[in-house]
Amino acid sequence: MRWLRCHKMIVGFGFVLLLLGLTAAPPAQAGPWSPGTAAPVVSPGREPGVPESGVRESGVRESGVREPGVRESGVRESGVRESGARPKAVTFKGRAFDTCRAPSADTMRRWRASPYRAVGVYFGGRGRACRSQPHLSHRWMRTVRDQGWRVLPLYVGSQSTCVFARHKKNVRIGRHPWKQGTAEARDAVKRAAALGMRPGSPLFLDMEAYAYRNKKCARTTLLFVRGWNREVSRRGYLPGFYSSAASGVAHMERSRRAGVRDLPSVVWFARWGVKNGLHREPVLRKTAWAPARRIHQYAGNVRERHGGRTLLIDRNLMHAPVARVD
Repeated sequence: MRWLRCHKMIVGFGFVLLLLGLTAAPPAQAGPWSPGTAAPVVSPGREPGVPESGVRESGVRESGVREPGVRESGVRESGVRESGARPKAVTFKGRAFDTCRAPSADTMRRWRASPYRAVGVYFGGRGRACRSQPHLSHRWMRTVRDQGWRVLPLYVGSQSTCVFARHKKNVRIGRHPWKQGTAEARDAVKRAAALGMRPGSPLFLDMEAYAYRNKKCARTTLLFVRGWNREVSRRGYLPGFYSSAASGVAHMERSRRAGVRDLPSVVWFARWGVKNGLHREPVLRKTAWAPARRIHQYAGNVRERHGGRTLLIDRNLMHAPVARVD
């Protein structure tokens, strides 16, 4: 009987170690990571067939309500910090649009006639559809900031090994996902800094929709995302995640509930054809990525004309950090 009790204790102890190992970082990447006071964030995965810009033939829109004490632009200093000495995040609550190629500064000036006050720009990544960005520069960032715009930086890096979109299969994650995620995070930070985005800015990893229920693929994708997040955070920026609610976001939320570390700090989820809202997303618990850590892309591939200029855009409602521009 004594031998049997000892055997049970050994087995039980081994089971505890196994559980702990599920949430531990790879040994070579040891080191603490603090997600701040908000719950660890997971990002949504884009719907099958939706290109990088979120283009798809359905959608809904939503507007934000100004908070007490928030300036007309909806911008205020948030007291949430992601790590020790990181600057305070600047948050915005209201409408935003994103488009594949950054519009000219003159078009942005004309679009002040629109209901939007924030813009998503694709600033880097080997999976980016619109590699040519003739207007996007440090000068452009300063100009649109002075016009009253807030910027949401999107980085389209390597994609999941089980990504649905055919045009993304040539940029899938390789054999060393954590290492690759870390390297691409360094590239993202370097490019963001060159555009005048200071530490404390969110950098959103754009991950197209993928078959997250495929265990092997999910593990590889999660390692890549976690490696990217940890490195972005280590360098003083906020790791954000864009994906469809039905795949990437669901995967991140499941990981969050399992206690996985190094998840995104801000989540940008795509779900079209539903009533817009930041806290109605069924795959996310209301306490996840709250407060001021969510963006809902509720429509895509829509043409809008403001100030005499027409753009093909995706529509978003947000309450989340925006870039801090020099």
